Amino acid sequence: MSDPADTEPSSLRERLETAVWERHANPLSGWSRVLTLPVLMYGIYARRPRVVAAVLGFTVVNPVLFSPPEDADAWMTRVVLGERMYYNHREGRRPIDLLNYANGPITAYAVYAAYRKQAARCALFTALSMATKFLFVGYVARYYDQHKTEFPEDVPAFDRART
Repeated sequence: MSDPADTEPSSLRERLETAVWERHANPLSGWSRVLTLPVLMYGIYARRPRVVAAVLGFTVVNPVLFSPPEDADAWMTRVVLGERMYYNHREGRRPIDLLNYANGPITAYAVYAAYRKQAARCALFTALSMATKFLFVGYVARYYDQHKTEFPEDVPAFDRART
């Protein structure tokens, strides 16, 4: 295993990216994002442009709103760290990626149903979208736990002592 100190990001871009991912790893960041899709669907369905704008704005700034967590004990922290690790190191496509591919059209149909004021379809497809996302994020949380010794460069300082 390489020394984690040797894997510190060197460029400004790498340091900024690492800082954003570490702040986003705060469980408050991840859990608060869970609510964005239902609130967005409400805003579209109820024709509330301010709600839609607020949700979209919150989604953009959310990854930097919270300080980095003190440890990686929280499941949502491992979700975010695992997502980064997975995308940095996967080779080719995996069956789990189908969940993300399916999520796009499912979410698009939920938006369409909200716009058309089809409440039941909107609720169903919003729930399906969230279910596929939770299946994927459950996978990447396990991926992080299983691969953090293999990829120490993706393990933040707050979790290195535990690796």
